[in-house]
Amino acid sequence: MSAELAERRPTLRPVLPPVRPQFAPTVATGVRVDDVGVLVPGTPGPLVLRVDGSYVWSFTPVRDGRPERDGLLVAWPGVLRPYLRGRARITVSDVSGETVLHDADVVLGGSDRPVAIFDGQGHPLCVDKVGHLTRSFADTALEVREEILAGTQRALSDLRAGAGVEAYLNYGALLGAVRDGAMIAHDSDTDVCYVSPHDSPADVIAESYRVEREMRARGWNLLRMSGGDIKLLLPLSDGRNCHIDVFVAFWVEGTFYQLGNRSGHLDRTAVLPLSTIELHGREFPAPADPEAMLAFIYGPGWRVPDPSFTYADPRAGVRRLDGWLRGFRTHMGGWAQFHDGPGRQARLRRSPFAVWVRRQVGAGDPIAEIGAGAGRDALFYGRKGHPVRAYDYSRIARSRARASIRRQGVEARVEKLILGELRTVLLTGAELARDPHHLTARLLLGALEPHERDNFWRLARMSLRGSDKSLFVEFSARVPGVVPGDAEDRESLGTPGPGHLVHRLSPRTVRREVEAAGGVVELVEIAPGLDVTEAEDPAVCRMRITFPTRRA
Repeated sequence: MSAELAERRPTLRPVLPPVRPQFAPTVATGVRVDDVGVLVPGTPGPLVLRVDGSYVWSFTPVRDGRPERDGLLVAWPGVLRPYLRGRARITVSDVSGETVLHDADVVLGGSDRPVAIFDGQGHPLCVDKVGHLTRSFADTALEVREEILAGTQRALSDLRAGAGVEAYLNYGALLGAVRDGAMIAHDSDTDVCYVSPHDSPADVIAESYRVEREMRARGWNLLRMSGGDIKLLLPLSDGRNCHIDVFVAFWVEGTFYQLGNRSGHLDRTAVLPLSTIELHGREFPAPADPEAMLAFIYGPGWRVPDPSFTYADPRAGVRRLDGWLRGFRTHMGGWAQFHDGPGRQARLRRSPFAVWVRRQVGAGDPIAEIGAGAGRDALFYGRKGHPVRAYDYSRIARSRARASIRRQGVEARVEKLILGELRTVLLTGAELARDPHHLTARLLLGALEPHERDNFWRLARMSLRGSDKSLFVEFSARVPGVVPGDAEDRESLGTPGPGHLVHRLSPRTVRREVEAAGGVVELVEIAPGLDVTEAEDPAVCRMRITFPTRRA
């Protein structure tokens, strides 16, 4: 360790100190820990749960639990369940650690092996305030914490000097700086905001894209999360990426809005002109009145540590921000979990749909797959000699597709396409109009919201109108009839998997949408098939569609 680093060695606030067991809890307090969750008698305040001494989760029973005969049962978070098989010493205490409610070995999932809640590099994981499984600062090496601090300083400098916006430290990092001068032990990333001078959402969005371009030009790899929120990816020496969220803030008709999801009254003088604050001995830009900002974000009790804190955002404000700035990534988190979990268990090297498509296209015809997922069918097309483009909006899926393409030496392009965002739809449509490909979309339509399907048909029309290429789609069918005169709609055929992400569509509805977009359904087939999870589906519909040039 360098002398400079040792001199500035940061100390985390002891919000989560080592537990000092005081009694055998399962008998004395009635606290029970089992496969379902944690049963707590009475209604204590925020509690901290550790596994083998490491912080894992915090909760407030009266808010997070459901009534049981003996108290309140707080179920395990879904992100933790895959790890909860084995034996572990589980400790439940208050936030200070001075009152211990449970401290005993527990066997979960009927297994006697040690419970291991670690990432792929062996680092401990915990549940953050938005329910994600991540690494906390308390379990992050000193040198890596210094990298995060330096990276956050660099991000703020680039935002202010490069993008020309009034950017400042905020959320958990600001809270830690004001309360302790140090990062909060259970926090996992840093957040910054900037004040937009605009009061029109359209101008706020345009400015956010300008900020994105400036940050990319300065070497940042980033993700767009909404029309006013980007996530900077800061590579760390321990092999992971730290996320630095960049949120926009603005006033509309006297109401202050700050992503994510904060809205209400906050005077401009509480934000501007910016002040400075120290965090671990480093200086950061901060709101003019940091305490007023923290009260706006966390409420009047912000000075009291609460690792189980969750936001209670005004519904009207959330609805307005959704309408103004969000909507194109509603299910992105669900698909990320699928591609990082069950989606990795795919057995087939190509789908039956891909074989069906190949029988109808010319040898060597270019193919663009929309909603390609991890690229299994795109690889199949490439191996058969077709120039291939693969589009998806899931970053994890695209990463897996690129890795497979590299391994197999197939010539294919993998690109981002967000069908809920008109900007990327128009860009992709223009590119494919100049270089026509057959389009394929397997089990995509049933995963889209109505406005996203509208954009899908817009993309197909732009790409294919007047060309000799076709669109091939497959979706889980809700009814057997597809042409006038067919039998009436039948009862549901069951929910295709994954059930919370895909639903059935009526072929009649799809035909109407095709025709409204200027397309022609040339071929329809309905037969048993497979859903996204490769489970049997009693009715999938396949269509071949063209978009001829309209006559004047």
